[in-house]
Amino acid sequence: MKKPIYSLALPILLFVFTAGIQSCKQKQTKETEEVTVKVEQPEYFLLRPEVEKAYGYSHAVKIGNEIRISGAVSMDDAGNPTAIGDIEQQMKNCYADLKKILDHYGCSYDDVVAENIFTTDMASLIEKSAYRGEIYTKHFPTGTWVEVTGLALPEFMIEIEWEVYKAE
Repeated sequence: MKKPIYSLALPILLFVFTAGIQSCKQKQTKETEEVTVKVEQPEYFLLRPEVEKAYGYSHAVKIGNEIRISGAVSMDDAGNPTAIGDIEQQMKNCYADLKKILDHYGCSYDDVVAENIFTTDMASLIEKSAYRGEIYTKHFPTGTWVEVTGLALPEFMIEIEWEVYKAE
């Protein structure tokens, strides 16, 4: 004598239900696995400590492999503007200061991934920008150039800020 089909339905339903519970338990276990994340503490660098403390900023902050560098302007160690009226020399002075920060972190111009330039005279900056080709010999970073009405002091004609990425 044949068993009716509905008599098999209960064992099949129990099997499907049990398999479903096991599947949920496995998913739940996978979702709740612990993940360890290494938290990097910021490392602050002051190029001209007295000037930077007076104005309230750090020239660079490194977290992990990333370094954010505040805008460099053409100034001496006392914070006085240099190369007044000469945008090309101011640009060279900015890059010289930025290079000191790269050296501190063991980086090179090749590690610069973003460069933002602020200037009070875009036409002169464009005219003198060929100097950047001496700095960036492999590739240029991403970046933005913005003409502004003024920088921190009226004698400043250019300010350059960077983002650097140093692969380990």
